[in-house]
Amino acid sequence: MQKVLGFVGMLGAMLLASCSNKNVIHISGQIENPGNIKVVSFYEGDRKLDSVFLADGNKFKFEREATQPRLLSIAVGNNKYPVILTPGEQLTFNADMFSPEDYKVEGSELSAVLKDFAPYKRRKEFVQDSLQSSFAQATSDKSSEEIESLRFAYLTEFKAKLAAYTQQAVAFAQKNPNLAGFYAMSTLDPEVAEKEILAYTDQIADKFTENRYVSQFKEEAQKLKVLAIGQPAPAFSSFTPGNKPVNLSDFKGKYVLVDFWASWCAPCRQENPNIVQQYNLYKDKGFTVLGVSLDNNPGSWMRAIKDDHLDWTQVSDLQAWSSDLVKSYRLKSIPTSYLLDPNGLIVAKNLRGKELSDFLAKTLR
Repeated sequence: MQKVLGFVGMLGAMLLASCSNKNVIHISGQIENPGNIKVVSFYEGDRKLDSVFLADGNKFKFEREATQPRLLSIAVGNNKYPVILTPGEQLTFNADMFSPEDYKVEGSELSAVLKDFAPYKRRKEFVQDSLQSSFAQATSDKSSEEIESLRFAYLTEFKAKLAAYTQQAVAFAQKNPNLAGFYAMSTLDPEVAEKEILAYTDQIADKFTENRYVSQFKEEAQKLKVLAIGQPAPAFSSFTPGNKPVNLSDFKGKYVLVDFWASWCAPCRQENPNIVQQYNLYKDKGFTVLGVSLDNNPGSWMRAIKDDHLDWTQVSDLQAWSSDLVKSYRLKSIPTSYLLDPNGLIVAKNLRGKELSDFLAKTLR
């Protein structure tokens, strides 16, 4: 009887272990030539989940209870590797820090699929780092006005070069309607791929509902949607140089260019002649401009209005980057502009030069 009970007990333990393994995510591996690297860390989005020390032979193991697949990043020194850990799978990961890009993953089909996307992401990061380095060198001995002008030029180039990456990420996500596809979409830049991000967020509205990384992505997309094409522009009130209150709603019934600028912003001042020209051409055809300055010096602001012949309504709270509008309009740089239709809906963003003149000629002809 005792032998039978002992056997039953062992069988029960085996069954419990089997059930338990189905609710555990697991990864083990080895880091060759780690140098000064002593730990391997695991992130879910920006949140650090855990770190483990490299053991004998530079091996490591990580386990955690989970009831669904988790999209994590393995951080080894300055290198990060995306993996998808599915409960019950035994994922192995191996990398050599002499050649960190040539890592290996086994035991997880989705992680292997993610590895196929890695070259696209590396290329994007290379372009991004190259532009940032060039920008840093170009602005090392420049004035604040010259830096702002260069920033605009580099941002324009950045957006153009990332357009191809956006297409690659969208195609990958369409081919992989799973967490691997989600990872590709999560690497997109909202300033370049707003439409694609919002469309994808709608597609996964009811998917991956318990995944924290995905939840963060959806939350950020909702914030992005507030200022998306087709949405009503956030309401605000401010004051003219003569301290007259002005509401954004005062401009309903016309196409209005809400132009965020400042007297100290060189690219803003460079664009002003074009806005003046378009204003004079279309002010009698249902178009106007509302200038919103991020100045904090009223004298400089008013001199710039006069010198640049800005005859439309100008407002500012003179709080510069501390203005509430910086947060509500998610301003990261200026010039930034939103073109609103007569109902106050956003129909275009950051139209400058020929783009603005072409839009107005087509819309108000």
